[in-house]
Amino acid sequence: MKLVTAIVQDKDTTKLSNAFVKANIRATRLATSGGFLRSGNTTFMIAIEDERVSEVMDIIKKVSQKRKQFMVPPISLDVSGDHAGAYPIEIEVGGATVFTQSIDSFEQF
Repeated sequence: MKLVTAIVQDKDTTKLSNAFVKANIRATRLATSGGFLRSGNTTFMIAIEDERVSEVMDIIKKVSQKRKQFMVPPISLDVSGDHAGAYPIEIEVGGATVFTQSIDSFEQF
C-alpha cells in the first residue's frame, strides 16, 4: 500500500476531486498555502493499493494544468534608499507536486 500526497493549485481542486470520485479513489483534502506565491493550494492524501498508484498519477497529471500568470516581485531598496520599480513578470504556476511513500500499516476504524 502507498500514500500519495499531491499538492495542486486551488483552480484544479474541484476537477481533480471529481475525477477521484469517478475512479472510486478516496482522498482526503487539506487546504494549504504555497510558500513562493503565498497562494491557495489543496493537498490530497490518498492511501491506495500499489497496483493503482499509476492510475492515481495519471489522473493527477491529466487534471493538474500548468498555466502562466503575472506577478509583481517585492520592491527592493538599494543602499541609497532608492527603490527599484517593480514590473509584473510572467511565471508558470500550477501543475502538481506529488510524493509517494510506502505505508507499513493501514487501519480504518
